[in-house]
Amino acid sequence: MNILIIGSGGREHAMAWKVAQSPLVANIFVAPGNAGTAAIAQNVTVTSLVAFAQENAIDLTLVGPEIPLADGIVDQFEAAGLTVFGPTQQAAQLESSKAFSKAFMARHGIPTAAYGAFTDFDAAMAYLDAQPEGGIVVKASGLAAGKGVLVCDSLDEARAGLAQIMHDQAFGAAGTEVVIEERLEGVEVSLLAFCDGNIAVPMIPARDHKRALDGDLGLNTGGMGAFAPIPDVSEQWVADMTAQVLQRTVDGMKADGMPYTGILYAGLMLTPSGVKVLEFNCRFGDPETQVILPLLQSDLVEVAQRCIAGQLTSADVVMRPGAAATVVMAAPGYPSHYPKGLLITGVGAADALPDTAVFHAGTAVQDGRLVTNGGRVLAVSAVGDDIDDALAKAYAGVAHISFEGAHYRTDIGRTR
Repeated sequence: MNILIIGSGGREHAMAWKVAQSPLVANIFVAPGNAGTAAIAQNVTVTSLVAFAQENAIDLTLVGPEIPLADGIVDQFEAAGLTVFGPTQQAAQLESSKAFSKAFMARHGIPTAAYGAFTDFDAAMAYLDAQPEGGIVVKASGLAAGKGVLVCDSLDEARAGLAQIMHDQAFGAAGTEVVIEERLEGVEVSLLAFCDGNIAVPMIPARDHKRALDGDLGLNTGGMGAFAPIPDVSEQWVADMTAQVLQRTVDGMKADGMPYTGILYAGLMLTPSGVKVLEFNCRFGDPETQVILPLLQSDLVEVAQRCIAGQLTSADVVMRPGAAATVVMAAPGYPSHYPKGLLITGVGAADALPDTAVFHAGTAVQDGRLVTNGGRVLAVSAVGDDIDDALAKAYAGVAHISFEGAHYRTDIGRTR
């Protein structure tokens, strides 16, 4: 089979790494890819993904990022008679529109924070004025590269945030509509599932670390590391959340005429009053993918094919025993301004360690040298008998790698 993977980050490198293990696969193309994917696949830069897939006899396309899904890439491929794994543009509204997602959850009895959705600034401000003093969250409804969520400690801070989104257009068109919701307290869990339009089959739950600095301090990032499994959730909890959230979502989407096929990612918070859905994503998470795929025993290509065919069963998704951890190495200044083009050394030595894989995120090759090309540069992943073993291996890999100003958290998996 010829496989096309769309995207350029650590998630897509992990997807290509997993796909390359399938005996079904002959050739892998990644559009546009990075320095890591170039070592196991052919990176391509194309103006039309559909035309490229047709001209290169692509048998299966896997979509990594959210923007192509929101833009309808799955619909375009299907209209051209091409096989693609991911939700349609309509179904992808679960991620591309927070207002759509919240209304969907309310309609189908899926637990989430109390909220209001607004396109009018004055109406949104009136809603805020009616809330009790305390924490509140203001969100741009559209896609904002993970940056459109303002967690506020007071109503005054929320009012200022609302003006920033709707008046100042801090997140562009993503803030044309806003969602205002109660601020939940608790610990988070990422629970992902394969979906075939009829059923949702979960993968192993994971937890990522969003804050830039040790001790969960500093600015929010796209994720500084992750680990799986999670000590504070049981197999029964996963079964319960699959039934109450994931399967209920698949059933609801089908009932609403938008059958959901692809990866469904539920960001959950364990609150004192029970589990609540923070958000849905319609694709693999990053950096969760870098710990989930190393623990996926099943053939990713086979599972994707069964989802597309509407023939998925719980027996198709098998996770290996043990644990996995990933540590993100970031450029100096990330998640604010950061330089590019810094020389990276030691990746080969880290990659050669037992049970370890270095996934490239923001990298490039310039004049034959591996250099930084983004904020999150590398994710060093490892599998082990348990979390402590996996963490020790991942940090051993990190110790081999160097670039100027590199920073990473030293407490991944410790703040659990």
